[in-house]
Amino acid sequence: MSGTVRTPLREQPYFKPLLGVISIVLGLAVWFAAVSWGGIPDYVLPQPVAVFHALIDGLSGSPFDRVSFWYHWIDTTETTLLGFLIGAVMGVGLAAIMAESVVFQSIVFPYVVILQSLPKIAIAPLFVIWFGYHIESKVAMATTLALFPILLNSLQGFTTTDRDRVEVMTALKATRWQIFRYVKLPSALPLIFAGLGLGIVYAQLGALVAEFVGAQTGMGVLITQLQSVTDTAGVFAVLVVLAATGYVLITMMRLLQQRVVFWERGSRRGVDG
Repeated sequence: MSGTVRTPLREQPYFKPLLGVISIVLGLAVWFAAVSWGGIPDYVLPQPVAVFHALIDGLSGSPFDRVSFWYHWIDTTETTLLGFLIGAVMGVGLAAIMAESVVFQSIVFPYVVILQSLPKIAIAPLFVIWFGYHIESKVAMATTLALFPILLNSLQGFTTTDRDRVEVMTALKATRWQIFRYVKLPSALPLIFAGLGLGIVYAQLGALVAEFVGAQTGMGVLITQLQSVTDTAGVFAVLVVLAATGYVLITMMRLLQQRVVFWERGSRRGVDG
């Protein structure tokens, strides 16, 4: 007699999404109760319904209309992606060179530490002076914020390669490039993608910081405009759009990681199984 093995509820594919939906519903309920019965003014914390209407109004406009969310969202997203791509190329490239050359690492790493320790908001005005109020200054800021998590995670990945595998390749007369391509790079990919996941979030943050400091378009500019007229519901609506954009970007990076670092997913299944 064969019995049916029942999968625990927490292992069902719909369990985690269901928990997320329940959490959001409860959060909205607490928000509504706090505003309705807590005596919080609308200009401090608006009703969820007011935020929803502001969101619909902002998204219903034309992408070519300056008051539309789409108009500013396109600019911020373009800046985020450009800054992230430049930061990713620079970060992984510099990390690879630093891992292969102790001299280069000794020369460059102090500058990395100094720039990383600086408050990024403090250097944003310099980018405005150097690059102006257009997209160039925003891309520079997004690149700066995205660069460091990608660089540091990639460097850790390249320098923590299993020495036994490197020695085996050396014994087989492999060239330096072959050791890097077939051993160090695949071994570093999980940490590289960890840095890329952080980098794309920081790139969006860098774009917003640059827009707050000085820009003509973008979601940061839109937040500043809404704040100047005390449109708190509109500010919350913009934050919802930014949160959704960040979630999509992170999800895309995770999906890309699953496609590229496919052996990591297989090893996890083996451990879980």
